[in-house]
Amino acid sequence: MNRTREALIDVAARLLDEGGTDAVTLRQVGHGAGVSHNAPYKHFAGKEALLAAVAARELQGLRTAMERAAERQRPGDALRTVLVDYAAWALRYPARFKLVFGRWSIESDELAEAATAANAAFVDLVAAAQRDGELPAGDAVRLAALIRALAHGAADLALAGHLAGERKGAVEPGDLVEDLLGYLRSR
Repeated sequence: MNRTREALIDVAARLLDEGGTDAVTLRQVGHGAGVSHNAPYKHFAGKEALLAAVAARELQGLRTAMERAAERQRPGDALRTVLVDYAAWALRYPARFKLVFGRWSIESDELAEAATAANAAFVDLVAAAQRDGELPAGDAVRLAALIRALAHGAADLALAGHLAGERKGAVEPGDLVEDLLGYLRSR
């Protein structure tokens, strides 16, 4: 990938972390990357295309983490690691989390491909845990959606202040992931 394009995505992600999508302007991204204010337009049609590239890179990172966990751990342990890390990523980078899983007003092949690959890696991990007896048999796609919905919803509730270990709910997102996997394992 082009170094300038990567630098622009890096700066956009940092600005997103600091101030949300409103803080990301192509002018600021160009300035932060040390290029002219017009340079970002050579790589992205506009702000939405740049944000789609940020989201695609985040999804690629999540997919890579899934694949690494699957290579190093038994399927059930890899799934647990992936889900706990996913919740931690969402809490550490809430603007990226909301960007990746928010509504999109543009079509982006890069984002669509990254989303498809990340979803396939997750379904593969769930299917491997099913084959290993760590999860109940059945439709791996639906079970993956159920598990992802819990992890995603728990992270979203935590970001909104509705889950906190010491306060409301008396639980962290990772705890709910552990609970769900335990319930599924005991079936």
